Amino acid sequence: MQMLTTEEIRNELNNTLNETNFNLPGKYIGKVRDNYKLTDGKRLIVTSDRISCFDKIVGTVPFKGQVLNQIAAYWFEHTKHIVKNHVIDIPDPNILVGAECKPFPVEVIVRGYITGSMWRDYKSGKREMYSIKFPDELIPQQPFDEPIITPSTKADQGEHDMPISPKEIVEKKLVSKEMWKKIEDAALRLFRHGTELCQNNNLILVDTKYEFGELNGELVLIDEIHTPDSSRFWYLDTYEQLLQEGKEQKQMDKEYVRQWLIKERNWMGDGEIPVLPDEIKIEAARRYLELFEQITGKEFEHHSGNVLDRITSNLKKKRYLG
Repeated sequence: MQMLTTEEIRNELNNTLNETNFNLPGKYIGKVRDNYKLTDGKRLIVTSDRISCFDKIVGTVPFKGQVLNQIAAYWFEHTKHIVKNHVIDIPDPNILVGAECKPFPVEVIVRGYITGSMWRDYKSGKREMYSIKFPDELIPQQPFDEPIITPSTKADQGEHDMPISPKEIVEKKLVSKEMWKKIEDAALRLFRHGTELCQNNNLILVDTKYEFGELNGELVLIDEIHTPDSSRFWYLDTYEQLLQEGKEQKQMDKEYVRQWLIKERNWMGDGEIPVLPDEIKIEAARRYLELFEQITGKEFEHHSGNVLDRITSNLKKKRYLG
C-alpha cells in the first residue's frame, strides 16, 4: 500500500479541523469530538483533528480525525456481536451519527501489559492500585497473566481523569452492581477479541479505553473503540526482542507525542501547553496513517483541502444540515 509522503502530509498542516460550529442544538465540545443533538434520539459526533495529551489539547494533526473515526467504525462493525453499539450512520469520514444514550460517568480501561502511567506509578513504589495488588518483580512492558480493568472517572475538558476502583464505582452509585458486571464482561470480551484481530495483523493491543452508555435499559458501547487515541499498540514481531533488550517498544499511537512532551519539554499536563513543532505533527500523522492501514488492511483514502467545507457539504447532502 502506498503511504502518503512527508510532503503530502506537510501540505495539509493548515487544513486540519480544529472546531465546528453547526447550527444544531445541544452542542457539547469534548477533548477531540464535537457533539450535537439531532431529532429522533440521534447524536451527530464530529471527530476533529485535535490531539489531547494529559487531558489537555496540545494542537492538531493532519488526517487524525478521519483516521480515528474510520478505525472506530471498523471496530464497531467487527465487535457488534459482542455488545450493541451506538452507530447509525457514517455520513462523512470524520462523522458518526449514533443513538442518543445515557453515558455512564466512568472510563473503562483494560490493560494487558504494564506500561505508561501504570508503570510510572509502579516505578514510584505503588503496589496496590484499583484494589489490585501487584508483585515486586514486574518489569516495564511485561504482560499481565490476564487483562486487568483499571477504571477512571470521566473528567470535564481541561481536568484530569481520576483513578477509581470497581468497588468505589458501585458504592458511589455511578453504576449499579448488576450493570457493572455486564460492563466488565463486555470490556474483557472486547479486549480479547481486539487482541486476536490485532495479532493477525502483527499488532499487540496493549491497553485501551471503553465508554459505555445505556439505552432502554440495554448496555451500549459508545464514543470510540480501539483507536490510536483510546488505545496503545505495539508491533508483535519485535516485541519480545525489545523486551529482552530493555528497550522501548515502537509506538504506534499518540504515546509518541506524550513522550516528546515529557522528554523534550518536561511537560505532563501542568503549566503552559508547549507548541508542537510541525515535524512532530507530521510524524504523528504518519503513525496514525500507518496504524490505520495496519489495523484495517485497507489503503487510507485521504481527502486534501478544507476538512470543514467537505464535512458541511456531506452533511447537507445527507440532510443533517439545512
